Order: sequence, then structure tokens, then C-alpha cells
Amino acid sequence: MTSEPTAAPRPAVRTWAVEDLPALDFDPLLLELLHEEPVARIRLPFGADHEAWLVTRYDDVRAVTSDPRFSRTALLERQVTGMTGHMVASKAALNYADPPYHTQLRKAVTKAFTGQSTKRLRPLAQATADRLLDAMERSGRPADLMEHLHGPLPMAVVCDLLGVPDEDRAELASWPDLILSSGPGPEGSRAAKAQIHGYVGELLERRLAEPSDDLGGVLAESLADGRVDRDEAVSLAMAILISGAHAVRNNSANMVYLLLTRPDLTDRLRTEPELLPQAVDELLRWIPHRNGVGLPRIALEDVEVGGVVIRAGEAVYASYLAANRDPAVFTDPHTVDFDRTGVGHVSFGHGPHHCMGAMLTRMESEVMVSTLLARYPELRLAVRPEEVPFQSKGLIRGPKELLVTW
Repeated sequence: MTSEPTAAPRPAVRTWAVEDLPALDFDPLLLELLHEEPVARIRLPFGADHEAWLVTRYDDVRAVTSDPRFSRTALLERQVTGMTGHMVASKAALNYADPPYHTQLRKAVTKAFTGQSTKRLRPLAQATADRLLDAMERSGRPADLMEHLHGPLPMAVVCDLLGVPDEDRAELASWPDLILSSGPGPEGSRAAKAQIHGYVGELLERRLAEPSDDLGGVLAESLADGRVDRDEAVSLAMAILISGAHAVRNNSANMVYLLLTRPDLTDRLRTEPELLPQAVDELLRWIPHRNGVGLPRIALEDVEVGGVVIRAGEAVYASYLAANRDPAVFTDPHTVDFDRTGVGHVSFGHGPHHCMGAMLTRMESEVMVSTLLARYPELRLAVRPEEVPFQSKGLIRGPKELLVTW
């Protein structure tokens, strides 16, 4: 990128329907644009009377997502073509903040996302996994891993992180799916957000009266100290609860689905369990964990990206999925290679909005995968791979049901 953009022809606009794809198939339009038109004009399913830019190459994605000339806050005043007809995140949330305000918000919760915190939560996650799989065995074969493991474990971990009491957890379980879906529509999403907002507000009130070391306590402390206000504290907790429970559920299930359809990969992890952290990282790179793209940014001035001028006021999306398959950065990018080293993937984002829960997500995936492989030497799908149903119209991709036997 340069500070003095030069004129360039503006490409024709592509209509990107972002339709459901089979299993873990990669979006063909993303691949086409990555190789043939890395800075493209698109229209998404909602707001089709608007247009946006889409960047797909690794270097351009990292540049756009770390350049302060591209703003998330400016989205609040704009109508942009998008994946849904409603705002998924609260306007007070991290997703719509720019530095230095964004930095201030992150500092309010950083203490809860240290390596030490992840280390504290790991034995709790392992105990939860063991308990859940004990119950699965009692229910008999075949069993649905979404019901017995991938759904409840991430929710349990994020509740452990937040300090949600056991008796409240069942109430929270379904809300993230309603929010992070393009299917139910804005009414269902708004209702679920209102319920979570009310619950989290009550939780923080309890933490103000009874301080604790969990995330709820950290947020209550930040609220009491005036570092964040109530709406900010609640939106931070909501974002962590929703994304932590929903995203990890689907990502970990995608990993297990892939491993159960690729016995060569499973056999390698059984014989070389020390490879697990590296393998999880490669699976995070390779798996297309979402549909379409996330939130865009608005150019605050004319900026040249990949030889194309994005003008002030225009929206630009960055595809982390496509960047993870960039052949200029990853050798043989469409191959799952547990020996891959070198440049890191961008599955957790890049720049100021890099995911705070990256360590926690890796830990949970490692616990689930390692426990399944160690506990069930004969673990296999109970149906043919093509018969595994995947969710429809979800922003994050994943199996709807994952029937296995052992």
C-alpha cells in the first residue's frame, strides 16, 4: 500500500450469493477471485443496492485489517451490502470500535485471556470432556457428537471463563445460534440478544457485590473503576459468550469430521500425539470455518490496495479464508499438512481485531480431539461422510449432527 494512490480501472461488480456448500468445500468464488481478481467489487445477499470491495490475497488482507485508514466505527453510519439483514454485534461492541477506544475496551478484559488463565481452564475443560463422554457412552451407540461434546463443552468453558453458575447454563445454550445465523432473521436475533443482555447485566451486578477472578469479575472491576460503562461491559461479555460458544463448537466439530473422513490424518495423530498442537493449527488454517465474510471496514481516505484505489467512504471486506489459501504464502495451500511451518495463518484475524480467545480456542480443540482419539481407538462416522448434515444459512459453518460409533 502507498500513501499516493493512482487511478486504476474499476472492475465489474460480482454478485456473491454465498450459498450453502457441501461439508467443508471451499467457496469457488473466493478461489476464483484470489487467483484472478484479488481486489474485487461484490454485492452480498443483503443490501444489494450497495457495493463493497473484497480483498483476498494474504498480504492485502493483513494490510487492510491493520491500517487505521480503514475504520470499523464508520460502519455505524453507513448502509453496506452484507451477509445478514441485521447487526450481529452490539453497537457498543469491540467489533465496531477503532483504536484508541478499541484498545481501551480490550484492556478491560485482557487479564482474563492470559496464558495463565488458559492453563487454569484446561483441567476444567478436560474434566468436562470426560464427564460428557461418560454420559455419551451411557446413552449408547451411535451418538451425536454435536449433542454430547461439541455443543456443551465450549459453552461450559466460556461459562467457566465468565463465572456463570451451573444452574444458569442450560438457559444460555440456544441463544448464540439464533444470533449468529442469517436464517431466523432480525426478530429472532434481537430477542436472543435482549435475553443475553439482560442475563449478563445481572451477572455483572452479582460480581460487583461478590468479586471473583473470572472474566465476570474482571469486567465488574473495570466497570467499578470507570474504565468501561455498563453497556460496554455487557457487550464485551456478550461477544465472548456468543463467539466462544458458537465458533469453537463448529470449528472443533469440523476438525473431527475431517479427521474421521481422512484416516491417514487420524492415524498420524494416534501414532504421533505430540503433533497435536501443530495439527490443530493447520486444521484452523485449512478448514473454511465460515460462510462468506465478516464485518467490513470503511475507507477514511483514498487508499491503494493491490494496485486498485479504494476511495474514501467505500466499504472493503477482507477474506481470511482466502488469505489462508494464498499460494504465494502457503506451499500447496489446499493440502492439509501437519508438518507445515513458517508463516502463520489468519484464522483468528489480524491487527487490532485479532481474536483475544485464540489460545483458549486452541486449548479446547486440543482437548476434544486428543480425548476422542485416545479414548476411542475405533472411532468412526456412523453414516457415510456425504450423509452428515451441515447447518444451513449459518455465518459459521459446521455439522448440524455428527453421528459416530466406536
